[in-house]
Amino acid sequence: MLNTLWLAFFIVAALSGLYQWIVLQDSEVFSRIVQSLFGMAELSVQLMILLFGTLTLWLGFLRIAEAAGLIELLGRLLGPLFRRLMPGVPAGHPALGLITLNFAANGLGLDNAATPIGLRAMRELQTLNPDPKSATNAQILFLVLNSSSLTLLPVTIFMYRAQQGAADPTLVFLPILLATTASSVAGLLAVAFMQRLKLYDPVVLAWGGGLALAIGSLMAVLASLSSAAISATSSLMGNLTLFGIIMVFLLAGARKKVPVYECFIEGAKEGFDISKNLLPYLVAMLCAIGVLRASGALDALLDSIRWAVHAAGLDGRFVDALPTAIVKPFSGSAARGMLIETMQHFGVDSFPALLAATVQGSTETTFYVLAVYFGAVGIQRARHAIGCALIADLAGVLASIGVCYWFFG
Repeated sequence: MLNTLWLAFFIVAALSGLYQWIVLQDSEVFSRIVQSLFGMAELSVQLMILLFGTLTLWLGFLRIAEAAGLIELLGRLLGPLFRRLMPGVPAGHPALGLITLNFAANGLGLDNAATPIGLRAMRELQTLNPDPKSATNAQILFLVLNSSSLTLLPVTIFMYRAQQGAADPTLVFLPILLATTASSVAGLLAVAFMQRLKLYDPVVLAWGGGLALAIGSLMAVLASLSSAAISATSSLMGNLTLFGIIMVFLLAGARKKVPVYECFIEGAKEGFDISKNLLPYLVAMLCAIGVLRASGALDALLDSIRWAVHAAGLDGRFVDALPTAIVKPFSGSAARGMLIETMQHFGVDSFPALLAATVQGSTETTFYVLAVYFGAVGIQRARHAIGCALIADLAGVLASIGVCYWFFG
């Protein structure tokens, strides 16, 4: 699947470039494509350097947590649930605790913490893989749930809106929460269908019901607060949780008489090896995305959607927010640029800007996540991971559109 998709990006870019050159007389199109190709290669190195520092930091702390027995403890607590969702992972396996930490970090919007934890979890799952080149069912479920972007506190979206002068930066909090929940549920259902998981199991239903109750209670509490209080609470909870996790790791390690400094150094050394292995996958994926954008293929797709919407007589305001939705599965930086551009062009509190912010907060950079998580362990056959992840993305976009018409229509 990855081979076909990667090749298709270049073929579509080439055809679009030929059309721009021959039909539209744009003689600079191939110059832009080549510049984008080398620009994305340079960006890949920059991203790897950023990941190197983050991975080094968090893998060091994770090694302390592992030595203190925290990872094993989390694995035992989540064992009953993951035995149903990931039957190929033994009870008490360290991957289960790491997966739990990764989901918690993602839910709180702690991207810098979530990525290295997730990579460590993927490496632990790889130890159970009988075919190292092909993704297992557990790895696929883990990746799809990561790409569904379940975020309870979208602090970064609030920051973007505040930077653009929004009177109420947290206005999109509840729409994002509803849309990201829809995305995650769709991703789980898609994987469950492909892997024949029994979601009607009492344990799964109990966990699902508890999560739904927790999210509902959180929404009820936050809905009663002022926008300033929500923003302050979000920022405080995110930073406090991040530093609190570090202190729990250190104190638990000290209690178990773990040599925390030596243990940190040992774990941090893994950051170099992982970052080094990531670079070829990042270059391959980001360069393919770059030539696709530079060829004008994405602009043509957007124009086609706008024409179809108007021809059907529908409200086409959502089309102006689609650039963020279209590029988000491919590039987080591109989607962020599209979001800011939409805010500046239409106004930070316009319908397209509010919808773009909701999409940005409720979907994930699927192909980037795919390249990073599978690339870190050398997986080349993604099986049904891409299809299920894109279903989650589509559900997030559709839910964002529906929720924004409901809230801001």
